[in-house]
Amino acid sequence: MRRDNKRRGLTVAAGLALAAGTFAAAPSPSPGGLDVTKALDTLDSQVRDGMRRTGVPGVSVAVVHDDKVVYLKGFGVRSTASPGRKVDPDTVFQLASVSKPVASTVLAQALGADGFDAPLAGITLKDPWVSSHVTAADLLSHRSGLPDHSGDLLEDLGYDRSYILSHLRYEPLSPFRTSYAYTNFGFTAAAEAVAKAKGVPWDKLSEDLLYKPAGMTHTSSRFSDYEKAADRALTHVKTADSTWKPRYVRDADAQTAAGGVSSNARDMARWLRLQLGGGKIDGRQVIDGAGLAETHVPHIISQPSAQPNAQPGFYGLGWNVRYDDHGRLRLSHAGAFALGANTNVTLVPAEKLAIVVLTNGAPTGLPDTVALDFFDTAEFGKPSRDWLPVVAEAYKQQLGEGRSKTDFAKPPANPKPAGEDSAYTGTYTNPFYGRATVTAGPGGGLVLHLGPKPQVYPLTHYDGNTFSFETTGENAIGRTAVTFTDGRMRVEYLDANGLGTFQKGGQVY
Repeated sequence: MRRDNKRRGLTVAAGLALAAGTFAAAPSPSPGGLDVTKALDTLDSQVRDGMRRTGVPGVSVAVVHDDKVVYLKGFGVRSTASPGRKVDPDTVFQLASVSKPVASTVLAQALGADGFDAPLAGITLKDPWVSSHVTAADLLSHRSGLPDHSGDLLEDLGYDRSYILSHLRYEPLSPFRTSYAYTNFGFTAAAEAVAKAKGVPWDKLSEDLLYKPAGMTHTSSRFSDYEKAADRALTHVKTADSTWKPRYVRDADAQTAAGGVSSNARDMARWLRLQLGGGKIDGRQVIDGAGLAETHVPHIISQPSAQPNAQPGFYGLGWNVRYDDHGRLRLSHAGAFALGANTNVTLVPAEKLAIVVLTNGAPTGLPDTVALDFFDTAEFGKPSRDWLPVVAEAYKQQLGEGRSKTDFAKPPANPKPAGEDSAYTGTYTNPFYGRATVTAGPGGGLVLHLGPKPQVYPLTHYDGNTFSFETTGENAIGRTAVTFTDGRMRVEYLDANGLGTFQKGGQVY
């Protein structure tokens, strides 16, 4: 990775709960194995306490044990703007990156165990050899060599899936199959390639292979289905006055396989039963068992051991994979939209136990904490520590990463003057980010136009030929610099991988 841009993992929060497990030694386990009854008895209070501490407006939870749904409940409201509309088990939430293990379930049926390692047609990356050898397993486990969160900023700027996937070929590559970097659009590229080979769109393939046969009647890989659902939870962010409001709409269709699924706790409980049942549900083999098992095993180290005696974290195919001190497999994935969603799913297949937690608030760590508390209580009789501040701090650190090192609130005492507007105005081009224009604003000053629509960003002078603007969207990082030099324009936050310089005039891509 060429820059600390991991904060864009807020669409992911991958492995957060697993990483948290390395921070403290666990107490001795309860005699006689897991006490699932005690964990269930305390679950209500743990959810309510987390909601009180964070203010997150709505939560829905499902627990599966021994192929039975033993807990299914909603808490809070779907929207703070309509407090009378309560969350229930049928309320549809956006899953964010919990979409990934859902998508890998579809691919397990589409490909079977052997198909994950076959080269995919239609994938074009910077290295032709990698392009001809890259497999679904490489892309689903984030070991293709693509940089961290490749393409996410193109999505923020308004480019569609086709444009983004076709432009991954400009991204510099790290060593193939030996480096891990989380990529929503690498994951999406694999799903789209498989769907194309099957002759149907990804959303239809997901319906045909998983949602319909598994009886997941309110699950979809289309944003339009979420948007028209009568019982849906709106996304919320915490405002400056510490209240939660539904300010933004997050349409993740561009990366639908990686982050665009919507579902409810009732449907997710059926999916958990299928996961724990080797692809079976209600006596029917819905998903290829060998293919599903392949998604559950490590394919690359994603988190090296923090201490000599600590277990590393692995990534499978759409799953964070870890083995606990008893050698039990633990599968998990978190999901988060900075624009207003946070989710977690955690399974211990050996115990036939799983939990999913859906929320309609920007990432606070609440769903991760509920899952950690639940499994701690089942094993140790109580939470091994107060997880919420631990996980919340991890999210806070992610939010801070990628920000400009320049404090634009404190301009130089004696800034150099800017040139005439005409020195900066005009059309600029970039092979990755496309066309950008700089115009004189109607009230004075300069305005930057980025993306296909385009999006409009007023520029504020900082020093000499350097200006700044406030970033927006899922991956916003505050103010960022725009620097003009000899007919070129460098946009700081777009330059994580050396692709953020635009040339004045030139070819339009």
